[in-house]
Amino acid sequence: MEKIRAKNNRTLTVSGEERALYSSRLFRDKAGTGKFSPEQILDRTICADLFSVLKRLPENFADLLIIDPPYNLSKKFGSLSFSATDDEKYSAYLESWFPALLPVLKDGGSVYLCGDWKNSVPLYQILKKHLAVRNRIIWQREKGRGAARNWKNSCEDIWFATKGEGYYFDLDAVKLKRSVLAPYRENGRPKDWNESGGEKYRLTCPGNFWDDISVPFWSMPENTDHPTQKPEKLMAKLLLASCPPGGTVLDPFLGSGSTSVAAKKLGRHFCGIEMNEEYCVWAEKRLALAEKDKSIQGYENGIFYERNAKFRGGSAL
Repeated sequence: MEKIRAKNNRTLTVSGEERALYSSRLFRDKAGTGKFSPEQILDRTICADLFSVLKRLPENFADLLIIDPPYNLSKKFGSLSFSATDDEKYSAYLESWFPALLPVLKDGGSVYLCGDWKNSVPLYQILKKHLAVRNRIIWQREKGRGAARNWKNSCEDIWFATKGEGYYFDLDAVKLKRSVLAPYRENGRPKDWNESGGEKYRLTCPGNFWDDISVPFWSMPENTDHPTQKPEKLMAKLLLASCPPGGTVLDPFLGSGSTSVAAKKLGRHFCGIEMNEEYCVWAEKRLALAEKDKSIQGYENGIFYERNAKFRGGSAL
């Protein structure tokens, strides 16, 4: 049964005609057995189970891997379900695909591996075994239900690791714009802050706790019905920091396409792998929309705002 949405609900919808169109754009090669060429899968959505294409991915293809696997939670993704298990079995699940994915990454490439507190230890352990772990990012998400006998789970982890020492990291591209509460002046001029249009602000180095992210919801045009959709703004930070302009990001658990869409908007190449065809179709429609609208909510003119304070031309939300 089709959902009935409120008038101002901007959640992505796909008509039957659009579904046929975007489904035809998906990359499928079920009969093949050899390696894909980079040209075959560059800027494409591969509709397949990761395990069926893992050994066919080209080596030294990606500058960046953004990996958002099923967390160790019981969760339903369309017609598919993932069941929570113990740490040992979850670690075995990670070992079944993570090491085999790494040849796709260039030397000096970076990896961001997403999770939450329940699976953070296994994520760290597998990264430490195969790569150089650099940091753990904690990002605050305001969605989630409270608990009567526990603390509300309102944050997630992203582990940052690299394949070697000579990795790319663009600090200036991810500085955060923060309001200056005590604008100190020296000789009448702003000291360590800027002023523009009556706005007093400072561009600060980003820390590993991010409280400036808004999870997509019904009034945001990037929103889909995917149960664990990541924000474009979140992906934009990872891409700008660790994928050079014109570089390539691979997302082996693409979902509804946030990684690919953010990459396209920011001038990076992409490849996404997703086994759920409906999610793939959503990703393709979002990519088509990104051809005309390259805005990312909460990011404007090279600046990240503390929250999604500005959108499209600087107008306040």
